[in-house]
Amino acid sequence: MVDPTYLALFYCTATERCTFAVFLVEGFVNSIALGLSLFASTSASAERNEHTDKKPSFEFGLITDIQYCDCDAAGVRYYRNSISKLQEATAALNQHDLKFTVQMGDMIDRNVDSFNTILPYFNKINGPKYNVLGNHDFAVPTDQVVDILGMKNQYYDFAEKGWRFVVLDTNDLSLYANEPGSLTYQQAEKMYNQLQASGAKNAQTWNGGVGSEQMTWLHNVLKKSAKKNEKVVVIGHHPVYPTNEHNAWNDAEIMRELESAGNVVAYFNGHNHACNYGEKKGIKNVNFQGMLDTPDTNAYSVIQAFKDRLEIDGFGREPDQNHQGEYYP
Repeated sequence: MVDPTYLALFYCTATERCTFAVFLVEGFVNSIALGLSLFASTSASAERNEHTDKKPSFEFGLITDIQYCDCDAAGVRYYRNSISKLQEATAALNQHDLKFTVQMGDMIDRNVDSFNTILPYFNKINGPKYNVLGNHDFAVPTDQVVDILGMKNQYYDFAEKGWRFVVLDTNDLSLYANEPGSLTYQQAEKMYNQLQASGAKNAQTWNGGVGSEQMTWLHNVLKKSAKKNEKVVVIGHHPVYPTNEHNAWNDAEIMRELESAGNVVAYFNGHNHACNYGEKKGIKNVNFQGMLDTPDTNAYSVIQAFKDRLEIDGFGREPDQNHQGEYYP
């Protein structure tokens, strides 16, 4: 069941800017109650409470599933239109004083040459840019994708004013990011076969998982951040909660690690273009909508980070009224 507190997001029109706020009280997630509030920007000044009137510590941009390809449209996916949508998003994002922008995976749909076309448009966004690997990005092996996107590693973390951002590679164990016959491919194949045998919804070849080495790294990063009293946002391409066919293969294992840390506020992801939401043990799992869907209605966000909360200002289909609270594709 989808958390009903998120349903309010879907009462905004497709053209309104909407705000979704995650409130934190007294710092850590394991000792707080988290609440959500929503209001259209047209009446925000009248409806915000005393918490939301304070100036944010910083803002950052967020885009997911651009999925550009010089290809004809297929269903609701308009691959070529991602150029104009990204141009529109860039113009809007550049009106903000963003500390950084996160691209949450699937910058392309296929063909390595697609990077040459879409990257120059993405790079026009002002400020630092952080990339997340998505399943469609693997037109070439992992190392080459990392180089093309200028990433320091396939997974990494960075900090900004009391917040720690942890970027996962949920394609680490997968059948598309690893060379067939390699040890990692064999591990991925084993995990996939076990899921398929159990009838798991997420036993899909377009999903992947997080390997043991990365899980150890994640544990250590979260442990260090807790000692620094940092609030943490984890970002991956695949969702990990609630249960869904788009989830990372070892979603439950990842969630257990996030829950045990005690200071993880939210998990942000793309992949499921229809979006989704779920809360578990104080962690807000927010699935953002894909930019490429629909011929001309965009989807991107500006996120304001306060000392005690996050506020997500959605543009275009983020969020989308048409779902009326129905999140599943």
